Amino acid sequence: MTSADSGRADVGRSTALRSVGQVFDEMPISRAQIVAGSVLFMAFVVEAWEQVGLVYVSDGISAEFGVSDAQLGWALSAVAFGMVPGSLMWGGFIDRLGRRKVAVYSLLLYAALALLAALSPVFWAFLALRFLSGVAFAGVYTVTFPYFLELLPTRWRGQGAVALSIGFPVGTLLCIGVSQTLGVVSWRAVAIVAALAGLWAFAILRWVPESPYWLAKRERHAEAAQVLRRLGGTVPADARFEVDQSGQTGNVRSLFGAGVRRRFLLLLVVSFTFSWGYWGLQTWLPVLLQGKGLSVSDALWFVAVTQLVSVPGYLLAAWSTRRFGRKKVFLTFVLASAGGAALFGFATGETQMYTGNLVLAFFSLGAWGIWNTWSGEVLPTGLRGVGYSFSTAAILLANTISVPVIGALMDGGVGASLTVGSIMLALIIALLAAVPIQETEGRALD
Repeated sequence: MTSADSGRADVGRSTALRSVGQVFDEMPISRAQIVAGSVLFMAFVVEAWEQVGLVYVSDGISAEFGVSDAQLGWALSAVAFGMVPGSLMWGGFIDRLGRRKVAVYSLLLYAALALLAALSPVFWAFLALRFLSGVAFAGVYTVTFPYFLELLPTRWRGQGAVALSIGFPVGTLLCIGVSQTLGVVSWRAVAIVAALAGLWAFAILRWVPESPYWLAKRERHAEAAQVLRRLGGTVPADARFEVDQSGQTGNVRSLFGAGVRRRFLLLLVVSFTFSWGYWGLQTWLPVLLQGKGLSVSDALWFVAVTQLVSVPGYLLAAWSTRRFGRKKVFLTFVLASAGGAALFGFATGETQMYTGNLVLAFFSLGAWGIWNTWSGEVLPTGLRGVGYSFSTAAILLANTISVPVIGALMDGGVGASLTVGSIMLALIIALLAAVPIQETEGRALD
């Protein structure tokens, strides 16, 4: 055996009993990770598109079906409402079937159901199918961030996952563009394009490997080693990895066990209140802007500008998290978001209104990038899928409740100031609940 062969054998022995996280501690960023990240980035673009997909053609929906603002609010939030039980349903599958299968199955099932919803002849069928497509879509929505986190080197997790979050404004801008282009034909054309985007599942199947953390946890060590080598790691084919033994895989009861319960409950509180604080404003933003005197086209243009402004917010968050950690950056950005919401809600002129909303967009979406990362890191691998599914359900529940509640407030003539006041309160609660959560920057995943 040559000296080089001897060296490789020594590497094999030294890595045989390491954890997957320790391999990622030493791994540089690779082309395979960039490709996988690009594919999952587009999956998140589809997710963002779906969440706001029909907001910008809502007038056509209400006109065709003859429904009120409150009924329209339920229709717009039907996907999010379906994603609440859907995320809980898929959570166990994420930890049992694997990250990759859930992402693929979820997207394909969504594509079929969303297409049927786009062709619905009556409102009740449209509402029901939107709900069911949300149940299907919840799988990819829930798994995307923890999946990507488990493919990245430790020192690149924060920046990589926050960069993935930029898919949200990209999806929103594409949605606005398609809505304004195809919306003049029919709102159904916009809905059909969104449904067909679910075929991106085949790109995930082709270019994104299964999580090596999940494979090792399932005692599939040879496959985990193969994925790690594909991602740029140096591990032998016969390596066996140390795995976290706390709790059973995908077991909900284990989320309430010692050492996990407090972290899990704090995740739920922050997820719910932060979602209410952001989505409560975002979903009805075009309508609120029209109430402040903007035309429909001006309102849509303003929404587009706020999405563009959010991109440097994400980039600043990505740069900051590696230097200052998740907690400091998240708390700072949420506090700034609350200030922007206050300025927007109580604005007495256009300058204050524009400035307030731009500040809110810049910092709140940057904070979302941090939260998408941070909330996926604090639980162990065997519980990451099911725990993140509950966190996602809390986000979606807040989104679902806030949309019809604000729609009903607007039907009742309540002003924007009171609406934004509730948003500020939610953001403050999110800020306080995030303080006790442990820092995860620079730490290997459990």
